Amino acid sequence: MKYYIIAGEASGDLHASNLMKAIKQKDQNADFRFWGGDLMQTQGGTLVKHYRDLAFMGFLEVVQNLKTILNNIKVCKKDIQGYKPDVLILVDYPGFNLRIAKFAKGLGIKVVYYISPQLWAWKEGRVETIKKYVDEMLVILPFEKDFYKKHEVDAHFVGHPLLDAIVGLQPVDIQKFKLENNLNEKKIIALLPGSRKQEVTKMLELMLSVRSYFSDYQFVIAGAPSLEKEFYQQFVDDDVHFVSNKTYDLLRCSKAALVTSGTATLETALLNIPEVVCYRGSMISYEIGKRLIKNIKYISLVNLIMDKEVVTELIQNELNTDNLVKELNKILNTEKRNQVLNDYEILRSKLGGSGASNNAAEIIYRIKE
Repeated sequence: MKYYIIAGEASGDLHASNLMKAIKQKDQNADFRFWGGDLMQTQGGTLVKHYRDLAFMGFLEVVQNLKTILNNIKVCKKDIQGYKPDVLILVDYPGFNLRIAKFAKGLGIKVVYYISPQLWAWKEGRVETIKKYVDEMLVILPFEKDFYKKHEVDAHFVGHPLLDAIVGLQPVDIQKFKLENNLNEKKIIALLPGSRKQEVTKMLELMLSVRSYFSDYQFVIAGAPSLEKEFYQQFVDDDVHFVSNKTYDLLRCSKAALVTSGTATLETALLNIPEVVCYRGSMISYEIGKRLIKNIKYISLVNLIMDKEVVTELIQNELNTDNLVKELNKILNTEKRNQVLNDYEILRSKLGGSGASNNAAEIIYRIKE
């Protein structure tokens, strides 16, 4: 079969690459054409456009780059028409992907949505688009199946693909990791500032503002694969280090982490590292988002899945040096740390076992039957 896949962000690249690997185990003749990243490229096929050219953060940024976004949609439609895939697989990234779903359905192509947009948080009306143009909805959060059922969509809960990525990890030797990455003997606080330049610059300036309060630790930045190493050098010195494409190993060698809101918050939790969740966007984007998002008490996946505050979220003006110091101290030294680790065990059980990629691949492979 011919598979056309669209993943517009780093997390989508990870999940789509694991899905491609699972599809190849079922379909020896699988042929892939995709919008994604480096991880998807390792599975073979043809990369049309890299996600680093697609990801725009916040309402203001989308408006400023609207011409580029509309041109990307035009290019994508033409490419799909030329490739004539058997199935189109959309990975999150709703603003772009829902437009492509409508187009592909009009061509008679089977449409699968893997990893639901967060419609339960905002733009719930997009469910109607999914009902019209998506043949199979594959969700990875346990409460999403009930959300779609309420809207008369028979979604499949396939489990969370991060469990697949994490279960198979080999043990990491902390001393060896420090030696290989030119780190000193101090304990590590990991910094996960995101994957876009504007986001990373803003978040690292805030995260690193606490360093003088934690002189017994070294801060290590997890570099995003979409950004060049040279970009991070402005932040590096004797006690601020940088590693690239080793985020899971870095986290497992760390005592705690400061993490920008997104999929990384869940990855950090599943790797059993206490964290503080950080978010600060442009004031315009934040004010618009605050008015549009409904009935959502939390921004991190950890707290959303658990339906309680497991990890502290510092959002917008609450994200400042004083609060970061206070919350980081809690997860380094107090009973708060033990409570977080106990809650992480419950979180893993809620997400089910491994096998999400395989479950999704099975449904997709049989879609033509």
